[in-house]
Amino acid sequence: MSISEANNVSGSVSEFILLGFPCRREIQILLFVIFSLIYLLTLLGNTSIICAVWSSRKLHTPMYILLANFSFLEICYVSSDVPKMLANIISQTRSISYAGCLLQFYFFFSMCAAEGYFLSAMSFDRFLAICRPLHYPTIMTHHLCARLVVFCWAGGFLSILIPAVLMSWVPFCGPNIIDHFFCDLGPLLALSCAPVPKTTLTCATVSSLIIFITFLYILGSYTLVLRAVLRVPAGSGRNKAFSTCASHFLVVSLFYGSVMVMYVSPGSRSHPGTQKFVTLFYCMATPFFNPLIYSLRNKDMKDALKKVLGAPSKEIPKNTEK
Repeated sequence: MSISEANNVSGSVSEFILLGFPCRREIQILLFVIFSLIYLLTLLGNTSIICAVWSSRKLHTPMYILLANFSFLEICYVSSDVPKMLANIISQTRSISYAGCLLQFYFFFSMCAAEGYFLSAMSFDRFLAICRPLHYPTIMTHHLCARLVVFCWAGGFLSILIPAVLMSWVPFCGPNIIDHFFCDLGPLLALSCAPVPKTTLTCATVSSLIIFITFLYILGSYTLVLRAVLRVPAGSGRNKAFSTCASHFLVVSLFYGSVMVMYVSPGSRSHPGTQKFVTLFYCMATPFFNPLIYSLRNKDMKDALKKVLGAPSKEIPKNTEK
């Protein structure tokens, strides 16, 4: 089938129906309230981190600049699918246009790829700070930090460009019912009215490369960091380094643990209920927990957040007597 023919066939489907969570109306209302609360708290938590980094000059360092961008990414990430999911829960039609579905697919997975790149950049920053502390100021300059930020954002959108273009060529001639709450890769490929092995293989290859390359790099970085931390004599410096890296690695585990289940084999025919649960975990739970993980285990961030939120900070009076 040629590209023009595929586009003509795709044009026969003007919209898709997202089944979401088919259950009793009372349960749907309860899900709407719970998901809305999680979404609002996610926006509030990540916005608070951005404001804290922006308002505190003490946090104008590469680590916190990367963290602020990561928080903004989480806001974009969770907003790429959750608002539409909430609208469909209380709606009777539960429809999304063909163009809207492809755009949702592209932006969601672009944010997903960018998250992997940002987690890699943050692990690189911690590796330099702990394993190369004397060279850190000369290597991790604000110029390099800005370049890393641009690379993560641009890399996320460029990495998913080819899969998105290929998905726009997939022929959809009916049925148009997606048993999911957003335009996920597997359910979309399942609706194709003609075999698309090249598209399936390309999407699987791109997703696997992004997932495994970034994960292995992060794992290698934190393995070297852990070795360096264990060599440091026990004390406050060792505890602070271990606490910071532990929070970073916890976020990595939450994100990659769920993503690997879903997108290493995008053509897999797993149970729709399992797909929805796992997808719901990494698209809502991880952005929700990230601000808690980073703020609760970081004294500087907690102090900055207290200033932003107007909470009084407890200061220990200094003894000036010798």
